[in-house]
Amino acid sequence: MFLIFEVMNSFKRNLLIALLLPIQILIVRCIGTKTAWIEHYYSNGIYIPISKTLRFLFGWIPFSVGDVLGLILLFLLLKNICNLIASRFKNILPKTINFIAVLSLLHFVFYLFWGLNYFREPLYKSLEFSKSKYSTEQLFKVTKKIATNFNEVHQEITNNDSVAVKIPISRNLIYKLAPQGFENLVKIYPQLSYSNPSVKSSLVSLFQSYNGTSGYFNPISGEAQVNHQIPITSYPATTCHEIAHQIGWAAENEANFIGFLACIHHDNLYFKYAGYRMAFQYCIGELQKRDANLATQIKRQINRGIFKDYKNTYSHWKKYENPIEPYIKKGYNSYLKANNQSKGIKSYNYVVDLLIAYYN
Repeated sequence: MFLIFEVMNSFKRNLLIALLLPIQILIVRCIGTKTAWIEHYYSNGIYIPISKTLRFLFGWIPFSVGDVLGLILLFLLLKNICNLIASRFKNILPKTINFIAVLSLLHFVFYLFWGLNYFREPLYKSLEFSKSKYSTEQLFKVTKKIATNFNEVHQEITNNDSVAVKIPISRNLIYKLAPQGFENLVKIYPQLSYSNPSVKSSLVSLFQSYNGTSGYFNPISGEAQVNHQIPITSYPATTCHEIAHQIGWAAENEANFIGFLACIHHDNLYFKYAGYRMAFQYCIGELQKRDANLATQIKRQINRGIFKDYKNTYSHWKKYENPIEPYIKKGYNSYLKANNQSKGIKSYNYVVDLLIAYYN
């Protein structure tokens, strides 16, 4: 009798939690329109101690706690699906409610621990940039400036404009060095401070390679995850990009820009190289769309060793191309659009807007 009572209580509890999911979604949508409120009370308020606490709790653990939790949840999901099929969908209603209840809890934790940062005020306001539509001429000038800096750092590293850069430091050392860029950066932009580092190699790097991602931030554990299989020359910029997510900048273009700033303000030349490498890639891509002749003009000035690096990176990602990747990206695209990034995956490219504002 007691067991039946407990089961009934459990069912009622899960039903209540499941019913809270649509209410949560509605609340998030309503709060999401109050960007100034989120900026003041959440992003610069309760999120800061939440994120620092998560990094303090899990940062010292050598492996990705978030990945382990994710794999456990995936295993339990698959196990329950198999059991449901084996039982010929017996008790499907309570099991469905249990599943929705889990989704409800994950939804709550996601937005409490990090997700509301998607609705904060834009980064350019925080940095007091004057952002407006830019001309092709402005884009050309900024791309040319970045290309010059890129060539200079490449030359300083290799002493030979025809040699590709090879970064001699390990991935774990890059994780340890990355916060130094933020230490230098915070002297200019105090709002980009970073403490309690928690950056790790993802346990699912192979899966990330096949879905075309370089890293991700786990809001449940507060860990920055980097795909350890990506080319080493892009590793510092990717690491700093994920740290930018950790400190509360959810939009991909803003995380790209903060990653760029942290890299070029770093004392280490390999970080500087990675920062200019990322910025040049986005700017030359945008210039190519607007004026192919101007893009070609700048490309002719780029050191040959840099193009060898880009070619190596292209070859690396080519190995992982597969027919499922486009569908995964479509899902991620929908996720970004649902979280205040109307351009979806294309929002990464909007880092060019911030680069133009920064150099102007």
